[in-house]
Amino acid sequence: MRLFYIALFLSIMFTGCSSKTLHEPTEAIVSQSVGTDAEDDELDEFADEMEVKEIYDPFSGYNRAMTNFNDGAYEYVFKPVANGYKALFHVEIRESVSNFFNNLYFPMRLANNLLQGKFRNASEETGRFVVNSTVGVLGLFDPAIKHFNLQAHEEDFGQTLGFYGVGSGPHIVLPLLGPSNLRDLVSLYPDALLSPIDYTERSYWTLTDTWPEYLGAKSLEKVNYISLDMDRYEKMRKDAVDLYPYIRDVYEQYRDKQIEE
Repeated sequence: MRLFYIALFLSIMFTGCSSKTLHEPTEAIVSQSVGTDAEDDELDEFADEMEVKEIYDPFSGYNRAMTNFNDGAYEYVFKPVANGYKALFHVEIRESVSNFFNNLYFPMRLANNLLQGKFRNASEETGRFVVNSTVGVLGLFDPAIKHFNLQAHEEDFGQTLGFYGVGSGPHIVLPLLGPSNLRDLVSLYPDALLSPIDYTERSYWTLTDTWPEYLGAKSLEKVNYISLDMDRYEKMRKDAVDLYPYIRDVYEQYRDKQIEE
């Protein structure tokens, strides 16, 4: 975890000279950061234009209950914590934390771009990692897109399986993680093998290697993400007549769109 604390300290040092004070609450959220934020903006547009499509959902009773559980966890646990976190840390620091985590997942994106034969995308991802890990100070900043126009190419093993024709299977809502399906659930394991955030010691470098370190890093990543993404989820809750089928349909159709691309 030492590398992360060094990175967070550098983030505070580099962004602390902003015209807003460190502890000032702010609602400003930059519309696009590293790949995940760009995908979220695309998801907003997709949700507005979504077509009605029948989803294979044999576990609908469980899925609805789990969606309600996750929504309650968001409302009574994650949202208050994220609001407190948001009040403590300036938006630029939180974006740097998001950039840091996103940069760490480069091995997963690289492997899945290569597995799909997207060699140009894999090359751009490699360039992004090198630039952002050096000039971008351990991935805290994103000069790759700002100065070199190196685009992010988010790919995971679920998309790789879909690329080769594997169907999504039944829809499944995961505790705290949210909507998924059988294909994407199975894909969590191979992607996890390429993640530098783990709870076991491996033969290669990882940011964490114990359960407390792992839970600390993942909790920070989730709370930081929610602090930057809160308005989007609140809008989704407001727009949905029935939250569960709305989130399910958005997820499944957006995943299909990602695979088609």
